[in-house]
Amino acid sequence: MFRSLTLFCALFAAINAAAQSDDSIFIRRLADEILENGKAYDNLRSLTKGVGARLSGSAGMYKAEQWGQKALQEAGADRVWLQQCLVPRWVRGGKDRLLVSVSPKPGAGRRGTERSLNILALGNTKGTGKPLRAEVIGVRSFEELEAKKEQVAGKIVFFNFPFNPRPVHTFDAYREAAVYRSQGPVRAARLGAVGALVRSMSHATDNHAHTGGTAWGDTVRTVPSAAVGLRDADWLDSTLKSFTVFATLHTQGRFLPDTIAHNVIGELRGHAFPDEIITIGGHLDSWDPGEGAHDDGAGVVHCIEVLRAFKALGYQPKRTIRIVLFANEENGLRGGRKYAEEARSKGEKHLFALESDAGGFTPRGFGFGVDDVQFQKLLGWKELIAPYGAGDFRRGGGGADIGPLNAALKTPVAGFLPDSQRYFDMHHAVSDVFENVNKRELDLGAVNIAALIYLIDKYGL
Repeated sequence: MFRSLTLFCALFAAINAAAQSDDSIFIRRLADEILENGKAYDNLRSLTKGVGARLSGSAGMYKAEQWGQKALQEAGADRVWLQQCLVPRWVRGGKDRLLVSVSPKPGAGRRGTERSLNILALGNTKGTGKPLRAEVIGVRSFEELEAKKEQVAGKIVFFNFPFNPRPVHTFDAYREAAVYRSQGPVRAARLGAVGALVRSMSHATDNHAHTGGTAWGDTVRTVPSAAVGLRDADWLDSTLKSFTVFATLHTQGRFLPDTIAHNVIGELRGHAFPDEIITIGGHLDSWDPGEGAHDDGAGVVHCIEVLRAFKALGYQPKRTIRIVLFANEENGLRGGRKYAEEARSKGEKHLFALESDAGGFTPRGFGFGVDDVQFQKLLGWKELIAPYGAGDFRRGGGGADIGPLNAALKTPVAGFLPDSQRYFDMHHAVSDVFENVNKRELDLGAVNIAALIYLIDKYGL
């Protein structure tokens, strides 16, 4: 009996080693194909320079949809189609301006030294119409806002919550700070404020303002709001400690009626289990100041490159691999919700979903939203992927666009994790342009995503 068990274990180990060797060889072929013949960088150049900014409902977004269809077809998708959804249409309406005047004595209300600060109106906020002039009151937290609630009415609240420098994974710092952008204007409005300013969500050392979405809706009371560049935010914070500051804010943002947009979808049909779907996605829309190169042009071209590399190698997936270029992630998440809604209404079986929405930097790993058994299986593949950079397998992950799929169908999800140190230098800012993406780093991202998708397709979860 013992001898039989020993032989069985030895046989199993030998079979497993052979499988690992075959997988290692194929992943090496994937890497060679992408590193030698990859199209991700060229596709990103085409998207950023040929289309540019792609805010939902804008002319750039519709041009991007056409670009996405063509890119998926050229990559070799078996089928490409558009999935319609309604999206909000917010427009900036012109240049955002903030002029501050510092009174020569504390408490004085008359004009003194004037200075123009670098700002960007927050997405989904209403504009001031004519310029809005009011005194500025500074706070560093919601607790401080509550403590000063009797002083807020009629003023512009400046939320100066600095990006925490301690977390190595900078998305942890972003989660701490972003609540002041998303909820700050609403909380200020409830206390009678007439406007809100927020410190840009970034570790950067420049003075670019970083926009982004904030709470909105028919039942949400909010006020004109803008993000302030970091150097100007530091100056404003320092000045408020000693002087009375008045600001003249002029923004022109407004909503137009909801309009039709589309998720752009392409797929490779599975030959063994075609009804089991593996989704790989990134969002096609972007904020308007830059070109959306890292957020999320990089994720979009990562996904297209995975499909292209499989096709170039003649790989026939067991399961259907679906590439989704999502609409409206930035200011509404309507594309992700539509995809999940249709998947559930059609009774589709979604085996796994991965999102790339953290930039095109050097691969570090993946964050997995899976159960314990699935995570143990994934850990068994770590040594196959680690040589290409993404060896950090951690619990907790996914993405905004695939979150609704996980909620609706309990689909296991993952998020690709590149190095995050520079991501928020450019996030939602004028500096998020093609020139700030490195080709080698971008290609390696596609290599690691392709390797993981290959293993999940071959073995399932």
